[in-house]
Amino acid sequence: MQLKILLPFQVFANKTGVSRIVAETREGSFGLLPQRLDCVAVLEPGILSYETETGEEFFVAVDEGVLVKTGVEVLVSVRRALSGTDLGQLRTEVEKEFLAIDEQEQSVRTVMAKLETGFLRRFAAFQHD
Repeated sequence: MQLKILLPFQVFANKTGVSRIVAETREGSFGLLPQRLDCVAVLEPGILSYETETGEEFFVAVDEGVLVKTGVEVLVSVRRALSGTDLGQLRTEVEKEFLAIDEQEQSVRTVMAKLETGFLRRFAAFQHD
């Protein structure tokens, strides 16, 4: 299979010769082999692992996103990703990168939530008029 991991502004990874992929969805782990039917899956933040035809296993910490399999091509589109071969080291990197949401990002999220709430209130009031 060909695995392509896409970030919002770049291609994170483009691997050929992938024999197995395991990703995490809301329903649990999700495995892909080359002969599996085409599918789409919503990914949860977690570890995506893949194995090459030579038997090497790689790990990619991914943020939420979407996985699409069409034929032998697997596209994974996520907001953020980090790769590694050692799960312990990858966990440390994830804690630094993914879990440390700075104050600015949190304030932006708060403002966006307030905007969405205000929009919904106005829309509901408009529907009643």
